[in-house]
Amino acid sequence: MASKTVEDVLFPGIDVRVERVSDSSGGLVVEAMSTGRPGRCPDCRKQAQRVHSSYQRTLDERPLGSRRVVVRFRVRRYFCDRRSCSRRTFAEQVGGLTERHRRSSVGLTGWLRSIAVELGGRPAARLCHRLRLAAGRTRLLRLLKAPAVPDRAPRVLGVDEFAFRKGCTYGTVLVDVEAGRVVDVLPDRTSETFAAWLGEHPGAEIICRDRATAYTKAVKESAPDALEVADRWHLLQNLSAAVEKTCHQHRNCLRKHTEQETETEVPEPPPMLLPPVELPRTQIIERTRHRYEDVHQLLEKGWTISAIARRLNLDRKTVRRFRDTDLDQMLVSARDRRPNGVLEPFKSYLNARFTQAQGQVSGTRLFLEIRERGYLGSRQVVRKHLAALRAGTAEPVRADIPSPRKITSWIMRPRDTLTESQEERLLQVRLACPDITRACDLARAFADLVRHQRGHLLQQWIRQAEQDAPKPMSGFAGFLRRDLDAVTAGLTLPWSSGVVEGHVNRVKTLKRAMYGRASFELLRTRILTQP
Repeated sequence: MASKTVEDVLFPGIDVRVERVSDSSGGLVVEAMSTGRPGRCPDCRKQAQRVHSSYQRTLDERPLGSRRVVVRFRVRRYFCDRRSCSRRTFAEQVGGLTERHRRSSVGLTGWLRSIAVELGGRPAARLCHRLRLAAGRTRLLRLLKAPAVPDRAPRVLGVDEFAFRKGCTYGTVLVDVEAGRVVDVLPDRTSETFAAWLGEHPGAEIICRDRATAYTKAVKESAPDALEVADRWHLLQNLSAAVEKTCHQHRNCLRKHTEQETETEVPEPPPMLLPPVELPRTQIIERTRHRYEDVHQLLEKGWTISAIARRLNLDRKTVRRFRDTDLDQMLVSARDRRPNGVLEPFKSYLNARFTQAQGQVSGTRLFLEIRERGYLGSRQVVRKHLAALRAGTAEPVRADIPSPRKITSWIMRPRDTLTESQEERLLQVRLACPDITRACDLARAFADLVRHQRGHLLQQWIRQAEQDAPKPMSGFAGFLRRDLDAVTAGLTLPWSSGVVEGHVNRVKTLKRAMYGRASFELLRTRILTQP
């Protein structure tokens, strides 16, 4: 095996001759000069013929082991003999080693740029200090440059929003769906910004988007010939919201059905009246009562919802809920904020045993009785409930009614993934409310259209939903009709925004990794440079 020279070790593949290597305090000093052909003029690109002069240039190189390496490079300056060129002399640049106006080698600059891309400013500077690389945070951030955006948009363009600060400021990420890479990042989610980008970057034939109207408006203005494709996942999400809203509106039907079934059942001990229920004077109940009074006092003075929200430092939705909901219902909601779920199925039995024994019953005995019936909680939870019964502050036993979100999950999931108990409970819900039954049938039919991409049946489904469906479902059908072409394309073509959603999740990860407080340019550079 041939022995390697010093040049092969320090400067592999570069036309450089090492003249001297000396050991100085803190590192190695390498004196070298170029052995390549004369350079070309950076303006007219004519190869030089005459040497004007030479000078010494100092470069920082990648460390060797744990020692810093400094290169003292002899640089030649050449004449440019082309008379039409305005440049008279120029200094040579060695490919793979030097760049104009840089005091570090090409290899070290690549290292520093990679560290800055991964860590940002101060964390990257701390790591460079540990690695014996001379680089401050300002120098590292100057190395970050976003790659150039292509002049033409990709054929299949995906667009979606992401949050710089959730609920306050948003940006837009543009993705090449076919290649699966980010094309560009926009500083906001307005239609004007996206329309301007489409005007400057023509070529998009298919645009995958969600239901945001701003993007639709921009596409119609700047790319009217592009085919819009509504994302299937967002369609199912909107459908799920309509089903859940329907279940919320008809929750009383479920409660009445459950109460009717409960009345026909005979409890184990004979039922007796419990002590009168009084709300405990807890902090959350007192806060709810005072907040309710403050909101209604300001409403009587003619304050708007936004003004009250700013005055009381509340969300507008919270103020609206206090305005539209009775105080008793708000207090019950506050009391039930943390329900004792593990004991809930056994409260009817405990209450009946407590009233049967006139309160003279042992908590340990009741604990053993309900443990035989399947209770898996602790004894302390049972004692706490008995203490609330004796004090008259126990909450009433709630009917075992599935939540609207749980019912929605049963409806939206494929039938073969439901267990027998879930199918039985969903059947009871369907028997209790015909509107929920209709919403369930329509939701499953639409989900079948989405999963099997049967866009040709969409208009038939919309007509059925607009005729006899609950109001939230008919409203969802109206939204589909207003965006009929894009939804039909989404249920027919294979394109979707799945790749875009993946990059949105990557942006969230980058924000958590110390880029949440970064400037837009730094975050954009990080998004575009990460593979």
